[in-house]
Amino acid sequence: MSSKEPSLRARALRHLARREYTRHELTLKLAPHAESEAEIAEVLDDFTQRGWLSEQRAAEQMVHARRSRYGMARIRRDLQVKGVAAEVINSTVAALKDGELEAARDVWRRKFKVLPAGAAERAKQARFLLGRGFSSEVITKLLRGLAKDE
Repeated sequence: MSSKEPSLRARALRHLARREYTRHELTLKLAPHAESEAEIAEVLDDFTQRGWLSEQRAAEQMVHARRSRYGMARIRRDLQVKGVAAEVINSTVAALKDGELEAARDVWRRKFKVLPAGAAERAKQARFLLGRGFSSEVITKLLRGLAKDE
């Protein structure tokens, strides 16, 4: 490594200064600049011990950022892709259950604004919400509830 290149610690700190990262994400970011996996593990262990690297904080930040656009299933999958541990995912996503219907209603309102005219339009709206990670149970409640409100 040349003297002008930042150390692995400096690179990791620079990334963490911008946003929270999971251990997995930071490992991928640092891998091209490290001599070995052990070197990365040493830096990340130190950061975890100091409280600078936290899976829980990273998961909470991701949930907060995605909550207004996605349902529980999508958020859970995104957390898994980022390498968050199953226990952390379960504890973080459990809090979303209560607000799931309201979140689906907000997403639906921003996208569609009007009730589906027929079965085809209803299916289109349901597919959109399914793609956003909302459960079919929540979607059914939402579309039925909207029809009752009108």
